[in-house]
Amino acid sequence: MPVVPVFFRMSVSEKYEFLLEPKMRLTTKGRFAVTAMIDLALHSAEGPVTLADISERQKISLSYLELLFGKLRRNKLVGSVRGPGGGYCLTKPMSDISVVDIILAVDEPIDATQCGGKENCHNDQRCMTHDLWANLNARIRDYLALVTLEQLAASPKVKDIRCCRICVHTSSQAKQFLCDSLIILTVTSF
Repeated sequence: MPVVPVFFRMSVSEKYEFLLEPKMRLTTKGRFAVTAMIDLALHSAEGPVTLADISERQKISLSYLELLFGKLRRNKLVGSVRGPGGGYCLTKPMSDISVVDIILAVDEPIDATQCGGKENCHNDQRCMTHDLWANLNARIRDYLALVTLEQLAASPKVKDIRCCRICVHTSSQAKQFLCDSLIILTVTSF
């Protein structure tokens, strides 16, 4: 006898409540931002990385990457190099960029509460489980703050799926010089 998913056994009112209930999960925006930053980290030794290269390797829309990298740049996680051989570079060492930095930079909320932390989820009052979800939020944030881009890029599983790219416009040394210069400019500008 086939197993019927729980959702299909719910009454109409239960389905309605289930669908209205906020689900805490990382959306495409947060996932794609982290994935793109890992890709950038993996290829940054070769110099500035173009969004077209990331888009091709990761199968993420170029226009969506442009939106994400605009936010990452405004939050000083990446910098751009213009001209032939240009692209994006990390503005900090990989060890100084955490997953929570990336997720918050692209305006991805990390919130399991129904009220968004406003404590007004139950008839404009705090619900009985608010502290449970608020504590979960804190633990998730704490965990993601401990995971660095360096750790993700060094993961054997990530390295196994890494695709190498071919530099066509400039030599790897010239591109690396541009990235190193950008990091120095960013660090000294604080």
